[in-house]
Amino acid sequence: MKEAEFRRAVHTYRDVVFRVAYTYLRDGADADDVTQEVFVKLLKHEEAFHGPDHLRSWLIRVTVNECRSLFRKPWRRVEDIEAYANTLQVPDAQTRQVLVDVMTLPEKYRVPLVLFYYLDLPTQEIADVLHVPAATVRTRLGRGRAKLKTILEANDE
Repeated sequence: MKEAEFRRAVHTYRDVVFRVAYTYLRDGADADDVTQEVFVKLLKHEEAFHGPDHLRSWLIRVTVNECRSLFRKPWRRVEDIEAYANTLQVPDAQTRQVLVDVMTLPEKYRVPLVLFYYLDLPTQEIADVLHVPAATVRTRLGRGRAKLKTILEANDE
């Protein structure tokens, strides 16, 4: 990959890679490490990409795989979600609370929700990234939305 292409890819996708990593790991430092590792792998990647969608899918798939590898490390830790949410620039307190609530969901629901709603990935592409059938992604999205709705309603009381 040429230097200019690499710089453009980092500029365009670093936030996406970080957010996917953070969604999995729930720790800013670990997400930074994974983001850096993903872009090192991109720099070493020799095959050409068939457009920006192919590059984005590749980056997300590598990010998910790196996160899964990191889960196997014995020293893995989890950051306080509320403290992290307070450092983000979000429009209002309600949006911040929704972020915190999404991050409390189990991984199998949290990750598809973020990929679907934040990255606007279609269910088939999410299925490809997560190595599960598209029907499983749709089921997890539905169950994740239901769990999130329950959490949000409990917060309103």
